[in-house]
Amino acid sequence: MAALLGNATRVVPVQRGLSRWRTRAAACAVAVASVIVAGCGGSGGTPTGQASPALPAAATTGGAATAAGASGAPTTGATTSSPGAACVTQVLDGLTLAQRVGQLFVVAVDGDAVGSRLTGAEREYHFGSFLLTTSDAGTAALAAQTASMQRLAASSTGGVRFFIAANQEGGEIQQLTGSGFATIPSALAQGGLSVTALRTAAAGWGTDLRAAGVNLDLAPVMDVVPSATAAGNAPIGALDREFGSTPAGNGEHGAAFIEGMADAGVATVAKHFPGLGQVAGNTDFTADVVDNVTTADSVGLNSFAAAISAGVPMVMVALATYTKIDPGRLAVFSPAIMRLLRGKLGFGGVIVSDDLGDAAAVQGIAAGTRATGFLDAGGDLITSQSLAPAEQMADAVLTRASSDSAFRATVNAAARQVLTAKQAAGLLSC
Repeated sequence: MAALLGNATRVVPVQRGLSRWRTRAAACAVAVASVIVAGCGGSGGTPTGQASPALPAAATTGGAATAAGASGAPTTGATTSSPGAACVTQVLDGLTLAQRVGQLFVVAVDGDAVGSRLTGAEREYHFGSFLLTTSDAGTAALAAQTASMQRLAASSTGGVRFFIAANQEGGEIQQLTGSGFATIPSALAQGGLSVTALRTAAAGWGTDLRAAGVNLDLAPVMDVVPSATAAGNAPIGALDREFGSTPAGNGEHGAAFIEGMADAGVATVAKHFPGLGQVAGNTDFTADVVDNVTTADSVGLNSFAAAISAGVPMVMVALATYTKIDPGRLAVFSPAIMRLLRGKLGFGGVIVSDDLGDAAAVQGIAAGTRATGFLDAGGDLITSQSLAPAEQMADAVLTRASSDSAFRATVNAAARQVLTAKQAAGLLSC
């Protein structure tokens, strides 16, 4: 089955289309031009009720520090001509450097979502996005919590509202359950639906998330797992997290999931670029996870190309090493991986890291180095599954940005990418 991902079929480059998110951002830009409005984006605004790990090396391309990004190709949201740029620039200019750094983090919070630990961290670090942990409280109880979380924005993030995220894929990976949440089948079962049926179902699941005040789903998984090796693929195949075993099937069903969530006003994250379908170990629990198969021309990347074509606003980069693309670095620290995503696949949205807080794959690297290495490589949004390492990472990013003008430009460019996604989701006020 390795031939499926060989060099015989080249990945099809795509340019990101004008998605629902960009359409809403464009409408907001028109509003900014005529009148100062609160909460650009209408219904997307305030929630409705709602080898050992290689040390990351600095990117020689300049990472996100320029409008060209890591690939040398223009990126959506990094240029002044992008939709809603006037609103984004206005907000960015009003943030302190510490608040800009905070926008680069999505941090997991425990059940005490508005307790003193979180509010204290917000006062000091200004984290811009949150990730909910497993809860069976149901939509109404979560809506009360997330509404309280959104109120922190007034004092911590300069009024920029939060992406509040969950891992809501389906099957074994459905963090939020209880009254108001439908039971979501596994992605493998979703792959058996027609794309029309899946889009409709995903819109319903997204509506449940919105009712709970959740506006970002860390899904779908776009990784292609050959059927013959699925049982031995710990991160994806063993958990039925793939839509199927072909790039075409994964791509069209992933696109339907993305579009259905967008119909409900929920942003999505395609993961785990460039794919975990050809590995054995799970990077959450195992170090030294290596893919010796995937190349920059692998047909398996077409699954991610379909997600990008469908307008997915974020793509998550994996914590494995891809020896045929960049043998010396984990993907999250690899400028080559970022160039592949930005350049060949034409992705202009937010590049998200897999967990840089608690994952076994990065425990051999100092927390601060993880964060600065990801940003140097061309990443934008750092995920941490716990608060303490996120605080260490934010400290490191702010310290370096305060004294290094080139890195400060990298931080500013990444913050602009995140704010552009937030504006499209209705989380900025201009």
